[in-house]
Amino acid sequence: MPDRGFCCTLLRMKPEQHSWDSVEVERMNPLLTRQCIHTENVTLARIVLKKGCIVPEHHHVSEQFSHILEGELKFYFGDKEFTLRPGDVLTIPSNVPHKAVAVVDTVAIDAFSPPRQDWIDKDDAYLRTGSSTAAPR
Repeated sequence: MPDRGFCCTLLRMKPEQHSWDSVEVERMNPLLTRQCIHTENVTLARIVLKKGCIVPEHHHVSEQFSHILEGELKFYFGDKEFTLRPGDVLTIPSNVPHKAVAVVDTVAIDAFSPPRQDWIDKDDAYLRTGSSTAAPR
């Protein structure tokens, strides 16, 4: 008999429509705001970075997709650099240290799986202060 666990999970979830206009805007620091929608399996975030915003090096258990809607964002992985522009999508595997710098004012949609528990718990001082003293979970 086939495993129905996945099917049953889908049946328990109810569709919900969201508008970024009605999602709380969190001002993380003077150059960074975010809006988040969390489900059981995914965190979806709208990130707005002003020119010069630096997201300090960090890592997290969640896999990440970062899709640039407007602007230009540079990601750094050690000595490797990726420059993303509108329409570009970057995938970041679990636990890979990275940082980002906004070259110009930028808007991105980031998706994380599993959900960013540190964001849910507001345990993300590296974003709120602009510097990191501890790596996120």
